[in-house]
Amino acid sequence: MTSIFASTVLRDARRIVVKVGSSLVTNEGRGLDEQAIGEWCRQLAVLVKGLENAGQSVRPREVIMVSSGAIAEGMKRLGWTTRPRAVHELQAAAAVGQMGLAQMYETKLRENGLGSAQVLLTHADLADRERYLNARSTLLTLLQHGVVPVINENDTVVNDEIKFGDNDTLGALVANLVEADALVILTDQKGLFTADPRKDATATFVHEAHAGDPALEAMAGGAGSSLGRGGMITKILAAKRAAGSGASTVIAWGREPDVLVRLSRGEAIGTLLVAQTQKTQARKQWMADHLQMRGAVTVDAGAAAKVRDGGKSLLPIGMTQVEGDFSRGDVIAIRDSHGVAFGRGLANYASAEARLICRKPSSEIESLLGYVAEAEMVHRDNLVLSR
Repeated sequence: MTSIFASTVLRDARRIVVKVGSSLVTNEGRGLDEQAIGEWCRQLAVLVKGLENAGQSVRPREVIMVSSGAIAEGMKRLGWTTRPRAVHELQAAAAVGQMGLAQMYETKLRENGLGSAQVLLTHADLADRERYLNARSTLLTLLQHGVVPVINENDTVVNDEIKFGDNDTLGALVANLVEADALVILTDQKGLFTADPRKDATATFVHEAHAGDPALEAMAGGAGSSLGRGGMITKILAAKRAAGSGASTVIAWGREPDVLVRLSRGEAIGTLLVAQTQKTQARKQWMADHLQMRGAVTVDAGAAAKVRDGGKSLLPIGMTQVEGDFSRGDVIAIRDSHGVAFGRGLANYASAEARLICRKPSSEIESLLGYVAEAEMVHRDNLVLSR
């Protein structure tokens, strides 16, 4: 890994997930920091619109914000000075605080000419295939319309996630969900040190490393340490998780002037943890290595040529037969008219639905199924050809 390569990670990123910690959003728990949130929203506008900043232009990006702070803001609104231990009280604080958090982001993003959307997720949403794909489709649609999704964990309905969950992990899961190029974790620390600088005078700053390097977890104190709990270790593990889908991670101080804009220009700020697998390679390799396929679709010669040679998506009208019992999101084989499998991909429709739309134009999907998930049976981004 070289500095030249590292500087291109954020500069070339087209889709970025930004996670900001509770201590920054709430000014160390004293309620929402309007000035700080406004500043981040100004920078988001520069990135999304590709505006000129400090005499330099920035290429337009797609950006998702993962923000903590609902419980802390709810505590302030309820007049609580001590964080409650009872789950129902934490959920109540989250419910109250989420109103203020969403309102603040909506106001500040609108002031900068951006639309916003609130999205509340739980780990269960991302573990369930149907909900995962629905969340993905919603977020990608919002990005296509230039809207900035503001995501938080749905603390009003979860239990142990409030106690043991963290939005660093959520940020990584969202990066995987939308196949982001980069995850930026804004925190109250400059980045990662080789040891806790408050306790070890010999600690040095880590500018660059490979995401997933076991040595990083030791630097952050280990998964079971008091330092690591909810601290730097969660960020190290989040970077490791994000790297699984090819997203590199930057851990930086959230109050660094123009931190997001400067990162997008390739400036070295904070700690960069580089994914060793490119985004496209990671996804394609996962599908290519998928051993258990739930079913298959056979396509006519025209569809086979378009998919195999033309780099096109597989449309329902090109299918001639559906085999097996599969759900939306399952990996299925794609076969030509001779029964030879030449590719595989993620099904946008379950097998029962696929049989109904087989040989039909995409314009008839809604009348046949009552809804439209996608115009394609398998989108080319979710399709890999056999070697």
